[in-house]
Amino acid sequence: MKFHREGRLTIFMTLLLFFVVNIGMYLIDPGFGIANIIALVLTLALLYIILQFFRNPPRNTVPNVQHIISPADGKVVVIEEVEESEYFKDKRIQISVFMSPFNVHVNRYPIGGTVSYVKYHPGLYLVAWHPKSSTENERSTVVVKHPSGIEVLFRQIAGALAKRIVYYSAVGDEAQQGGEMGFIKFGSRVDIYVPLGTKIDVQLNQVVRGGESVLATLA
Repeated sequence: MKFHREGRLTIFMTLLLFFVVNIGMYLIDPGFGIANIIALVLTLALLYIILQFFRNPPRNTVPNVQHIISPADGKVVVIEEVEESEYFKDKRIQISVFMSPFNVHVNRYPIGGTVSYVKYHPGLYLVAWHPKSSTENERSTVVVKHPSGIEVLFRQIAGALAKRIVYYSAVGDEAQQGGEMGFIKFGSRVDIYVPLGTKIDVQLNQVVRGGESVLATLA
């Protein structure tokens, strides 16, 4: 299993905690008493959760200039026409993918092209499904200009548990469809804004895979 580089320190600290706790418990009470077994089970569970969270499995992205693929693993929780007020300042179709703490948290470019806008916004940590989380939570906004000239905006949004957003995009970068663009620690969501008239290929509550599932098809 491959693990994401953003998890190296957390995994190391969790392993250290695992060994310190269990060796310490054994030194205090040699053998396999109930307290030692409980400590072993709890620290193993914590280590398993951390390793699961930072896993980075390979994804098979099939490049297609018409497709907008999911930037994250999770569940589609929003499909609606909204006013996008930060960059486009007009109506767009918003598709939101919610990531639970058990999903893969690598974020990927939904289309290929050139990065035309990047901005980080400090903010609150409302639960990710709160209606105002898209505009008031800590978030990053990235816009990629498609070779056809169409621009697609996607936004990493922190939640009640997610306290760190990582993004690797800079204006002028060449975005590769399905390529890594960032990581959100401990659950949250990604919003994608596509032009009106775009064919939507997913439904509410559908489970999607980052880098593989097609969210929409450009007209």
